[in-house]
Amino acid sequence: MLAYDLFQLIVFPGALFLFCLAFLYEWVDRKFFAKVQNRYGPLYTGTLGLLQPVADFLKLLYKEDLVPKACDRNIFSSVPIVYVVLPLTTLFIIPISGQTGLVAFNGDLIFVMFIFALMTITVFLAGWSSMSRFSIIGSVRSALQMLSYEIPLGLALIGPAIAAKSLSISSIVQWQSANATWGLWLQPIGFGVFFICMLAELELVPFDIPEADTEIVAGWRTEFSGRKLAMFRLGRDLEIVLASALVTSLFLGGAQPLGLIPPVLVFLVKSLFVVIMLSFARALFARFRIDQMIAGMWKYLLPIAILQIILIQLGLGV
Repeated sequence: MLAYDLFQLIVFPGALFLFCLAFLYEWVDRKFFAKVQNRYGPLYTGTLGLLQPVADFLKLLYKEDLVPKACDRNIFSSVPIVYVVLPLTTLFIIPISGQTGLVAFNGDLIFVMFIFALMTITVFLAGWSSMSRFSIIGSVRSALQMLSYEIPLGLALIGPAIAAKSLSISSIVQWQSANATWGLWLQPIGFGVFFICMLAELELVPFDIPEADTEIVAGWRTEFSGRKLAMFRLGRDLEIVLASALVTSLFLGGAQPLGLIPPVLVFLVKSLFVVIMLSFARALFARFRIDQMIAGMWKYLLPIAILQIILIQLGLGV
């Protein structure tokens, strides 16, 4: 029994599977993003460039790792590791190979909300500890962005929980399966709010304000290189997996068995669809200014998210 538990945690659907999934989703994102903009995308490393994300990661591991003299070395060196561990740990909660996560527990939805906030705090510390003007501006922008979308994000997450009468992600997936429905059909407004908040959480266009390359170089990541930058890239890929897995579980029915099709394959198809949607959104839009983003979140997205909760409480299911 212990060997089986270790296999689940380390191999499938554990860490190794999630790392492979992260690289695969990065490839899909880059390939689809390039096609929308009439470019080729990854092409040479592996079949159709499939191994390009792995090659980029390994290349960064062997690059020189520079540390600024004025930085806080302890924080500067530790935040890349934390940035990988946080989404990886949270993914163990998401039902990937069935309708129950590896470490699912009652209230794990609140834990996920806490992790999202903690990841933004990690980004802020990464930029602030660098003591670079570009990194500090990027970290402050990241904090301001989080303060803007965090409440609508929480309200969008609470919607499916109210409908399923549970704060467990696995229970929400099971409720959708038992009622033969998806959260998307019952709460399309909540789905839209959550999708927009995920773009902001992942710092994807039009919300890539904290790392705007045309304004502040690479934002909060400007001073990171080598192994540290490789860890940040891996953490971002894992965060994309986490975002797509959450959308799949809360709004698309999760890994529901579909005839002879394995639940994990159902999950992969749905989550890949979400990744394509994210890539399509960032390929179509231009970057907002920080003041536009803050005003949009507080003036428009927050009232819409509150309206969604009111409609759920009234039993209208939209």
